[in-house]
Amino acid sequence: MNEQTLSMRLERVAAYVPAGARLADIGSDHAYLPVALMRRGIISMAVAGEVALTPFRSAERTVRENDLEQQIIVRLANGLAAIEPGDEITAISLCGMGGETIRDILDSGKSRMSGQERLILQPNGGERPLRQWLMKNDYRILFEDVLRENRFDYEIIVAERDGPVTYTAEELYFGPLLMQARSPAFLLKWQRLLRLKEKTLVRLAKAQAVPRETVEDIARQVRWIEDLLA
Repeated sequence: MNEQTLSMRLERVAAYVPAGARLADIGSDHAYLPVALMRRGIISMAVAGEVALTPFRSAERTVRENDLEQQIIVRLANGLAAIEPGDEITAISLCGMGGETIRDILDSGKSRMSGQERLILQPNGGERPLRQWLMKNDYRILFEDVLRENRFDYEIIVAERDGPVTYTAEELYFGPLLMQARSPAFLLKWQRLLRLKEKTLVRLAKAQAVPRETVEDIARQVRWIEDLLA
């Protein structure tokens, strides 16, 4: 993967970035996403934010090698602290982190957002707490996607502030739009997870001193998945 050939996961993310957007890519790593979008003429400017020095240097190098220093600003900063008021950001992407981490970055960086930005989120697990945060903060989920790459299932959640909005417990768990679409990739993901969770229940039944709430929660998830796949 490089700025010319994105991974399938990042190509899906790129598809949800609006034309002409001013993008903040937080946790940008090598800055492949903003550089690819700029080379394709899709975005008008970007901020590539990184909290760690090594990926920050990698992002700087990618931007420099593509002669995009005037259009893409690389900043060493924690989360949304990479965004400054003058950037006038219209889209924020957070990819390749746990859902709880993305949630915490959004929550701690609320003062850096105008509320008008499109959020393009690709969590590595932890989708339910991330959707809960979106609902609590009046963000409506506009698009959801699921794909499998390199033996991992990835979900993409695109949201804009358009609330208040209410999702059921099952919708927060599976994704309200994914539940409706029931794509082959979505169903295969949950078939795999059902087998894993059934094995977990068997293991917990044999274990000592497992909190009852833990067993009940997993049993409830198994019932939800069985109903979904029925």
